[in-house]
Amino acid sequence: MDWLKIFSALFIVAMLIFLWPRAGQMIRESRKGTIDEWLWVGLLLLGVAAFVAFLMHSMHSTVV
Repeated sequence: MDWLKIFSALFIVAMLIFLWPRAGQMIRESRKGTIDEWLWVGLLLLGVAAFVAFLMHSMHSTVV
């Protein structure tokens, strides 16, 4: 393992140590979403997943 990988790993660990408390505070103090907002988020994620599945299926059909 070279020095660049070691320093990169140390940097990532340091970032997690310093950012974890701030992220927890942001989550605690943020407003909670309504059921309608979460429904829209779910529908958007489902749409993205369906689009990706469509692209994967269409690429599989053209390769074979």
